[in-house]
Amino acid sequence: MKYILMLSIFIAFIIVYLLMPWFIRYFTRIGLVVKDQHKEKKPLIPLAGGIVVFMGIFFAVMFTIFVQTFYYNSTNYLIDLLAFITSLFAITFIGFIDDLLVRKDYEASIGLKQWQKPLLTVIAAIPLMVINAGMTIVVLPYFGAVNFGILYPLILIPIGVVGASNMVNLLEGFNGLGSGLALIYLSNLSVYAYVNGSEVAALIGAVSFAAVLAFWYFNFIPAKIFPGDSLTYLLGCVIVYLKNKVMGFGLMEKLNLFMVKFILFHIF
Repeated sequence: MKYILMLSIFIAFIIVYLLMPWFIRYFTRIGLVVKDQHKEKKPLIPLAGGIVVFMGIFFAVMFTIFVQTFYYNSTNYLIDLLAFITSLFAITFIGFIDDLLVRKDYEASIGLKQWQKPLLTVIAAIPLMVINAGMTIVVLPYFGAVNFGILYPLILIPIGVVGASNMVNLLEGFNGLGSGLALIYLSNLSVYAYVNGSEVAALIGAVSFAAVLAFWYFNFIPAKIFPGDSLTYLLGCVIVYLKNKVMGFGLMEKLNLFMVKFILFHIF
């Protein structure tokens, strides 16, 4: 698994690094751009960099599945990996739709309505709901440990995906800020997963880190491309998956309680 992990990291990084310049030119050519308010002349910068990051993660995960299945004749982690990549595709696609709507006069960011974002994002939670990712026992203040049973995958997992995907959006601001912060928490979660023997979580975290690192090279000041909602939603999905897999034991479930308030605030 160690060699697969190293090769997967390389694949994720090199795909994003090589494809990004072409996508920067392509997005600029088709007009998928917004004004960079943090530069003096406010140039038009392409967005939706999350599409390329998804490609890097996708091919890295597919490489892992291929080697595990046809070389090692093993189906370990297959369901988890397929569920993760399906969720990631769904939420990245939703974010990309939002990016396509963000242009108009190049000054204002219109995009999806606030109530539409969490509603559509729930779709991405379905694969994780099916595999029942995480733990059903939640530690609640004043109540102690509560076993939610079937309500956990049906309610708490969707709340986690919706809340985290939207909260990562708040980290975006200056050039390279959101992607730079992503490198910090992805590296920490990946190391934590590896040390604690969670191989699949370590793989997901590591390839996500590698893909974002390649993107950060183009997003750092002066940014040549913006992440867009396609990347912020993608990162939210990765966070939820990693925290459920590695740091379950009630941590993600406690965060879900905060996410409920966050979602309701944005809707109403």
